[in-house]
Amino acid sequence: MRKVLCLILASAVFLCGADVSALSVSAKSAVLIDFYSGDVLFEKNASQRLSMASTTKIMTAICAIENADLSEVVTVDKRAVGVEGSSMYLGYGEKITVENLVYGLMLSSGNDAAVALALHVSGSVENFARLMNDTAEKIGAVNTSFKNPNGLDEEGHYTTAYDLAMITRYAMHNEKFCEIVSSKQKKMPWEGRTYGRTLRNHNKLLFLLDYCDGVKTGFTKRSGRCLVSSANKDNLRVIAVTLYAPDDWNDHKNMMSYAIDNYKAVNIVKKGDYAFTAPVSGSDKEYVKCVFADDIFVTAKKDENVEISFDYGEKIHLDAPVKTGADIGKININAGNRRISARVVSGGNADKKKNIKEKISGGAFSENAGRIFEIWLGRAF
Repeated sequence: MRKVLCLILASAVFLCGADVSALSVSAKSAVLIDFYSGDVLFEKNASQRLSMASTTKIMTAICAIENADLSEVVTVDKRAVGVEGSSMYLGYGEKITVENLVYGLMLSSGNDAAVALALHVSGSVENFARLMNDTAEKIGAVNTSFKNPNGLDEEGHYTTAYDLAMITRYAMHNEKFCEIVSSKQKKMPWEGRTYGRTLRNHNKLLFLLDYCDGVKTGFTKRSGRCLVSSANKDNLRVIAVTLYAPDDWNDHKNMMSYAIDNYKAVNIVKKGDYAFTAPVSGSDKEYVKCVFADDIFVTAKKDENVEISFDYGEKIHLDAPVKTGADIGKININAGNRRISARVVSGGNADKKKNIKEKISGGAFSENAGRIFEIWLGRAF
């Protein structure tokens, strides 16, 4: 599924009230954000430009997923073989799917997989870097510049903790991306060998915290230890980023604990809940019930009572035919000091009204007339 939500904020918004003074991290730069809104829950030098090592591959992965068919078979180019650093050990001419390359990219942190994907998607590393930068601009990551798909040290290759968090938030709206980065292990065929590849995820947090569901590690001498993690506990979803962090595992455990101790997820709308009834023109059915398309959560302080109100705007009128699940429009929801746009879909069908000719040719009247005609023929002959 390549559904993308482009509600990414270009600047940080702070949720006030929780005491962050007790939270400290070893990282030179760090940020903790709310997945739903992008609001910043904690930060330390979050706008400082730094190199990001293999956390670069978060952008590489989402660009590959969005711009290639995962089932496509890639013939490994010689330029992708023997790339320095971490590897999934691709061989020249080896045939492997895009999907398995992305697994190798994110679990084994394969620098060779990164180059293979870049060449397949864009024809060259330089062209793929332009795609990465275009995507970063679309997200609003204005303090980020990519020069390569793997994160090897290169002049002009940098990001900020905040930008990287927003890039990750964007990627985590993609179901396939989430599936891959949350995998602890992946087995796949290995062309030319009697045994297959078994990839184990380098992200230790997946094994240490049962609520951690991604995302990516990174290290070079220049970048130091870099880490991006995602957590989902009782529907509270947060993303943490540290750059140049000597004690990154503990930094992230502390940030996750801080979020869980101080915040909660509030389900303000459930998928399938009644939204409103819309009148229908051109149908025998006068009205259609409209329902919310998605579960919607907001993150709030533990002691906050979230008051909810709905802004329906102008009344919606529908024209037949209307199919179940069809997009109807959006409703603005006020939840405390937050304003959220919620998608609404049809909860039922409203077929187009048939004219007299259609009713005669296809309805009960036609069937009865046919029966009478058959009886008449039988009596006449």
